[in-house]
Amino acid sequence: MTDTTPGATDSIVDVEGLRVGHHSRLDEDATVGVPGVPGRGAACGVTVVLAPDGAVAGVDVRGGGPGTRETDLLSPENSVRHAHAIVLSGGSVYGLAAADGVVRWLEEHGHGIEMGGEGLVVPIVPAAVIFDLPVGDWQTRPDSTFGYLAAAAASSTRCDTGSVGAGTGARAGAIKGGVGSASATISSGPADGVTVAALMVANPVGAVFDPGTGVPWGAGGDPGRFGLTAPRPADVDTAAELAAKGTVFNTTIGVVATDAALPKDACRRIAVAGHDGLARAIRPAHSPLDGDTIFAVATGTRPGGAEGAMPSAFAPDLAVRAAVCEVAAEVVERAVVKAILEATTVAGIPSYRDVFPSAFAGPG
Repeated sequence: MTDTTPGATDSIVDVEGLRVGHHSRLDEDATVGVPGVPGRGAACGVTVVLAPDGAVAGVDVRGGGPGTRETDLLSPENSVRHAHAIVLSGGSVYGLAAADGVVRWLEEHGHGIEMGGEGLVVPIVPAAVIFDLPVGDWQTRPDSTFGYLAAAAASSTRCDTGSVGAGTGARAGAIKGGVGSASATISSGPADGVTVAALMVANPVGAVFDPGTGVPWGAGGDPGRFGLTAPRPADVDTAAELAAKGTVFNTTIGVVATDAALPKDACRRIAVAGHDGLARAIRPAHSPLDGDTIFAVATGTRPGGAEGAMPSAFAPDLAVRAAVCEVAAEVVERAVVKAILEATTVAGIPSYRDVFPSAFAGPG
């Protein structure tokens, strides 16, 4: 296994060149709709990963019901290499409008593909959405103003997580979903010093914890690394009653990022690898009811060290790609777990902490 250490903030802003911003609307009286009766109040939002100077980008869509924008442009055979932001939004297809606001913010600040004249730029802003419309008022969903405000709020030093941004109305099976992020810096081999990180919006139809133990799937056999202990049987029984109610909510989307200088086809491969982490943390993943989509970006802010002693038949940076892909799966898995653990109850959807309070009680 590749040796790693957590980044300074253990989030995607540990990748130099990236910023993260959220904009949410959450009303205290928000409720979840049921068949024939819409919810009330607002519970929705947008999360933006900004790369104002541009980052090489790729994408891999695995779910059967995706809602996306500009994903064809990211195919390795197509011409444009850079994206200037990735938008993750609630609101299903309506939420794709949030990307327009991010484009407007980028244009106003001169970020995009330069087209010759002063201020003439074309920002590239791919996007993906989750289906969260029944949480809160169906008619209240992110629009271009949400996207603009999320971009304006973006920070290179802070990445808020939990029930914020695109995670505001997210649901993970029977419990609250949210935004999670994680990072790792490689400390050995040809990718020594390279940082890999992920930001995920967890809103899956699948389960995020083992129904027999209550431990998050992504925590594996070591829940202690997330500050957890095995929940008590009474909490597990409570969770089983919640799970029996079922849910139609679906889709986990996110961004994997690295500061390595890698080409577009490598970003596609990193996005593919990221889905391995998603499948470890959610069961089942990539269902016909999900729109699971992972973007990958390489800022190239840590140049050099990308070539190794590879046969001429292979890409010279193959060893670095392999290491980054391995770590990509790990940070996605950890980001999904953190999204669940850091979410708070919204619109009556209970958080993991509310359902499994004994998991946070410590040994004894």
